[in-house]
Amino acid sequence: MASRPGDEAARELMDNRDHRVAAVDDRLALALAAHSGHYADPETRAAAATLLPVPVRARAALLAVLIRTGAPVDGDGDLEFVGRLAQADPDATTALAVWLDNAAPVKGGTA
Repeated sequence: MASRPGDEAARELMDNRDHRVAAVDDRLALALAAHSGHYADPETRAAAATLLPVPVRARAALLAVLIRTGAPVDGDGDLEFVGRLAQADPDATTALAVWLDNAAPVKGGTA
């Protein structure tokens, strides 16, 4: 499912009212990390930094690093722990993403 303009507003309406918000957060974080859907546009990605909750942005940051290293990030639930980490401590999740980005080799090359 590709992200589309207005997804952030729809997610905000669901917040604290709908049990599906976690699944929406998963999809938005993955789309943001993969630069897919309307997040392919750099300005839209920058705007997401003010529109999406901190845990969703932290999840996206960690997923982006995992994608860069070639880890399989396909949204099938294998990385559900990323969402739990981001929800529990978004700052630590973002710090882990930065650390991995500096330490991990790039797919097909070296860091």
